[in-house]
Amino acid sequence: MGTRVLQGFLLLLPLLQPRGASAGSLHSPGLSECFQVNGADYRGHQNRTGPRGAGRPCLFWDQTQQHSYSSASDPQGRWGLGAHNFCRNPDGDVQPWCYVAETEEGIYWRYCDIPTCHMPGYLGCFVDSGAPPTLSGPSGTSTKLTVQVCLRFCRMKGYQLAGVEAGYACFCGSESDLARGRLAPATDCDQICFGHPGQLCGGDGRLGIYEVSVGSCQGNWTAPQGVIYSPDFPDEYGPDRNCSWALGPPGAALELTFRLFELADPRDRLELRDVASGSLLRAFDGTRPPPPGPLRLRVAALLLTFRSDARGHAQGFALTYRGLQDAAEDATPSKGSAQTTAAPSDGANVSCSPRPGAPQAALGARVFSTVTAVSVLLLLLLSLLRLLRRRSCLLAPGKGPPAFGPSPGPRRSWAVWYRRPRGKALPCPPGDSQAEGPAASYRPLSASSQSSLRSLISAL
Repeated sequence: MGTRVLQGFLLLLPLLQPRGASAGSLHSPGLSECFQVNGADYRGHQNRTGPRGAGRPCLFWDQTQQHSYSSASDPQGRWGLGAHNFCRNPDGDVQPWCYVAETEEGIYWRYCDIPTCHMPGYLGCFVDSGAPPTLSGPSGTSTKLTVQVCLRFCRMKGYQLAGVEAGYACFCGSESDLARGRLAPATDCDQICFGHPGQLCGGDGRLGIYEVSVGSCQGNWTAPQGVIYSPDFPDEYGPDRNCSWALGPPGAALELTFRLFELADPRDRLELRDVASGSLLRAFDGTRPPPPGPLRLRVAALLLTFRSDARGHAQGFALTYRGLQDAAEDATPSKGSAQTTAAPSDGANVSCSPRPGAPQAALGARVFSTVTAVSVLLLLLLSLLRLLRRRSCLLAPGKGPPAFGPSPGPRRSWAVWYRRPRGKALPCPPGDSQAEGPAASYRPLSASSQSSLRSLISAL
């Protein structure tokens, strides 16, 4: 029953896509170094404000202590600062930037134009002359405009592309509009969105154009590789979201890599299911994030479902996928990758099957514990014997219970005696096995000390 429902859902998904939409992203995720709209996750090596050696050189972050941000202010490396001069975005600005040598006008920092730091789904900054408009579909304005507000507007209108301009204007269009569009420098799209201080919404006469699939709540992806974002991305996802995405790229297996993952709590949950069987493969939430590195699944088609509770608000997730042409391609995972098979029906991400080598590991642990215990006992006994030797100990028959094990003939108890300070030790006469007491200069150990010594010797 569950399999038929999933297959029926896959048949309906193409009908839910916007007009003119293709299955998959127009922007290859392999060409991007950023998956956040403001490039806060950029960890590349551009060290000038312009691409390919253009622009001004950046200052090293370990030499900018006079400013607000330096390697000293990021000891854990959370913002990517260090003994280098690469562009970064430590303060959540609209795009990566760096400090530069101060100019006569007092400018001491600049944004970086990084062609590879544009989230997949962002197609670039385009000139909008207005006659005719770069995007020919419907348009609107809003004093609360964000990137996702414009994307949602154009999705509802049935268009494939959405463009933001001047911080408050939104335009819709199709892929054919791009053929006559003219690209502008990325830094021309520098206007902050009226509805979000951390996002850019084009510029004066400049359109920042996105695919409407970014942040959509459903989709059917059949391209060899692509990107899936959480609903409402790059805005935070909202409450009571229930979204599904179907993945069916060419190949016998799938590889997923989570570039971002931030869910609010355990009640906000992302599930991965095999379309063929309907079985749950993996489940992630606010307390159980996905593993680092690639996650390889031996399935040809995958259904992702995301649900948030009534209070859900967080950045969400961004994941890249690619189809593996041969199922054997994922037989030997690369370093840092994780393979997976069907998960238990309750969604737990742990396996109770024994691992190869587990019995040997347990045996080794027991041997180590035994050797450690015996070593401790031997050290205690040697310490006690040294003490007794220093005190000229003497063993003599006693009246207590048997102490040191069996002896020939009738069982007899033994007591431990040691010499008084400044006393003189008198050894027992040779062959006198019936001595009734020790020499006068000896005194017995206390009962508790004798009991401890008996326990140690019995243990050996």
